[in-house]
Amino acid sequence: MHTMPADYTITFDGGSRGNPGQGYGSYELRTATKHEIVRLTFSARETNNEAEYKTLIGGLKDLIGRIEGRGEQPTTYTLAVRGDSQLVINQVCGTWKVKTPHMRPLHAEAVALLARFKQADVRWHRRDHSVDVLGH
Repeated sequence: MHTMPADYTITFDGGSRGNPGQGYGSYELRTATKHEIVRLTFSARETNNEAEYKTLIGGLKDLIGRIEGRGEQPTTYTLAVRGDSQLVINQVCGTWKVKTPHMRPLHAEAVALLARFKQADVRWHRRDHSVDVLGH
């Protein structure tokens, strides 16, 4: 069975210098014809996992804003999401529980944003793929 490529792909990675420390992240928005990398900076008290979630959420909000800015709806588009955080990917997919109470709002926001698309294919990839795409 051959699956068609998604309309959009978000590749994301976040982290912190210190864990907790200065949070940062990057995501790539990709279509069949173009791609753009966006860099983010968060507060000075982020954990790696918080930064991962905030980067994914930032990418999803950015993409939804761009789609809605054209007068269209995300529900007409398919999305592929790729990241190297096993925690975020497995929690968003529902295979792992969100055990840390302060992470639940970030998880809920990411899941709600993903649900706005026609279909979202969320998968883990190896760290070296994030480095290839994002440069860190």
